[in-house]
Amino acid sequence: MSGDFRSLPVPEGLSGMRVDAALSKLFGVSRTVAAEMVEAGNVLIDSRPVAKSHRVDAGVMLEATLPEPKTTPMPKAEPVDGLTILYQDDDVIAVDKPVGVAAHPTLGWEGPTVVGGLQAMGFTLPDAGPPERKGIVQRLDVGTSGVMVVANSISGYSVLKRAFKERTVDKTYHALVQGLPDPIVGTIDAPIGRHPSSGWKFAVVDDGRPSVTHYEVIEAFRHASLLEVHLETGRTHQIRVHMSAVGHPCAGDPMYGCDPNLAKTLGLKRQWLHATKLGFTHPRTGDYMVVESPYPDDLQHALDTIRDL
Repeated sequence: MSGDFRSLPVPEGLSGMRVDAALSKLFGVSRTVAAEMVEAGNVLIDSRPVAKSHRVDAGVMLEATLPEPKTTPMPKAEPVDGLTILYQDDDVIAVDKPVGVAAHPTLGWEGPTVVGGLQAMGFTLPDAGPPERKGIVQRLDVGTSGVMVVANSISGYSVLKRAFKERTVDKTYHALVQGLPDPIVGTIDAPIGRHPSSGWKFAVVDDGRPSVTHYEVIEAFRHASLLEVHLETGRTHQIRVHMSAVGHPCAGDPMYGCDPNLAKTLGLKRQWLHATKLGFTHPRTGDYMVVESPYPDDLQHALDTIRDL
């Protein structure tokens, strides 16, 4: 039995991509599921069936009938390349999450997860919250790298989850955005919700959820600016949406309007966005602690390159 029918134009940033890869990007399904959809004849381009090796052009209409939702998968203990421990004790684990890794299993995601990686390292995460989200008190997008905190005890989960809900955790990101924001220190206070015509992404919309982003330019270049960003709220894609809304999308972010030529010049295959620092009160000791993550190699390379342009 088939699920929802979706129809979306292919954005410029996905032009030339294989149709199964474009499907994965646009509709949030795994490459395996996307290939199965194509082989089953459930994917059309401009109303014509295609092979999974077909390359899509910008502007064509990609039509897909999604499979019926499945039960959320349970985490599997599998080593995750690049996942490192920044801090650990009986209540808290702080990890450096690499790009391409989800926080926990979700429908349609068959790639690596922080939960599975920690279990493979021998951690017994607490049975708190939904069963597939053992210990997860916050999330970073698959395409965003950086520091993430995970609860290592039930009491730790309760305290940390409340801290994130009450916004007492200090979340600091660095983002390389196109152009120079004006003012160079500012606040974007604009509600975010599902994009009115593209449900696979988000946008500033009148009936969205309250969203507040504070930013400061810490280094300006000819073509872009490096920002320090602090979040008051934690909406999906918040920094990417807000910076795009004010005309300064993250470099390497085709979903929200980056310049593909600049992304290519910088060698970026994902948005330049990194969770550099988390400050929070330890759930057991009450001490305030800060955990930091250095830039990964791809973001550092892009930064070094933009300085020379």
